[in-house]
Amino acid sequence: QVQLVESGGGLVQPGGSLRLSCAASGIIFSVYDMGWYRQAPGKERELVARIASGGKTNYVDSVQDRFAISRDNAKNTVYLQMNSLKPEDTAVYYCDATGPDAHQYWGQGTQVTVSS
Repeated sequence: QVQLVESGGGLVQPGGSLRLSCAASGIIFSVYDMGWYRQAPGKERELVARIASGGKTNYVDSVQDRFAISRDNAKNTVYLQMNSLKPEDTAVYYCDATGPDAHQYWGQGTQVTVSS
């Protein structure tokens, strides 16, 4: 059974930082591309950052130079370091895992709220 469990969300003031974690089980983590998506109220889910199995990363323009995605294959965990947070970063953040067969798994999401 595949599980992706996100943690690390919460309430933070503008300009603050959070680190999200996503712990995976039931998959061969090292061969999966991992990603973070977010969905704000009334908006579609969007890709925030992705890290390939080989380590290559890409980001949506709005978080470039503020967010950093990383992975620890020994811990089956992917991280999203979020700095200089803005109110518009407020959303539910979801972790995804995409395998070599393109099958995609999702976590349950973690709420990030940026507000003073």
